[in-house]
Amino acid sequence: MIQTLEWTEHGVRFIDQTKLPTEEVYVNCETYQQVADVIRNMVVRGAPAIGVSAAMGIALGAKNSRAETVGDLKRDLDQICDVMSKTRPTAVNLFWAIKRMQQKFETLRINPVERIKRALIEEAKRMHAEDIAINQAMGKHGAALLPATGGVLTHCNAGALATAGYGTALGVIRAAIEAGKKIQVYADETRPFLQGARLTAWELVKDGIPTTVISDNMSGAMMHQGKIGAVIVGADRIAANGDVANKIGTYTVAVLAKEHGIPFYVAAPISTVDLETSDGSKIPIEQRSALEVTHFAGKLVTPEGVGVENPAFDVTPAKYVTAIVTERGVARAPYEQSLKALAKSD
Repeated sequence: MIQTLEWTEHGVRFIDQTKLPTEEVYVNCETYQQVADVIRNMVVRGAPAIGVSAAMGIALGAKNSRAETVGDLKRDLDQICDVMSKTRPTAVNLFWAIKRMQQKFETLRINPVERIKRALIEEAKRMHAEDIAINQAMGKHGAALLPATGGVLTHCNAGALATAGYGTALGVIRAAIEAGKKIQVYADETRPFLQGARLTAWELVKDGIPTTVISDNMSGAMMHQGKIGAVIVGADRIAANGDVANKIGTYTVAVLAKEHGIPFYVAAPISTVDLETSDGSKIPIEQRSALEVTHFAGKLVTPEGVGVENPAFDVTPAKYVTAIVTERGVARAPYEQSLKALAKSD
């Protein structure tokens, strides 16, 4: 299994996703500030992985804290959590993880400081293990939705690299293939950061899964030619009404799938469902550096002084979503009811 991130005695270790697929390099973070930078700079990315990374960053910050009293440790944790909260605002798993670590602290505050630190580390490690189990359960629920044979299109990377392991959308694909289905994966490049071309393709090739990379503007033609039987993507936040925030370009794929009568599935853990956000218009959309668009491999590819828009995500309205796959089952419209029922079925 690909080790996206792991807790070690010397810090939190990440595979550097900015170097893939040409280099398999690992980064070790010894401070919470370094973990925050790794999240912000997309060394690690994908909503579930961001959540687990933040939890480990908080645990690392607690471990390194010089606080001698619980009150002092609380002040340090508040600062750590504030830094983490400002790294990637669209991914709701980030805030879910921060809240869970804060709640864990509150249940422990009658204990000695060192015991609290150890418990926070164990909680972060538990979240890592839980994420892998969640993805495997999601895969089993979603595998039945995919065609027995033919092409499946995915956008961005929602695989092991976007999670603690196995993957959300790619987890469903992996589970379908493990069940004997003969699937050919089409991976959108996913401009401008090329997560599909660099990361999804790298993962699937390592697994021996037939994969074809296409540029983002080819997906409509592939659908028209009958090469795509289903689309499955991940999500960074799902509103209560089923609107889905995912990597920029997802909305385009969803509209094209609807036009061609192709099912469009979303795979995400319950922690990505944000029942407090009524619809997609309320989801904050991260704006990233213009350099990701104006430069490629460090070289300028646009005219000097040109204007640039670089939103990292878009929102796909629920009407384009055929079903949402979670570890607790599959939600279908009306999503206000089905997502709420799954979220409260714990």
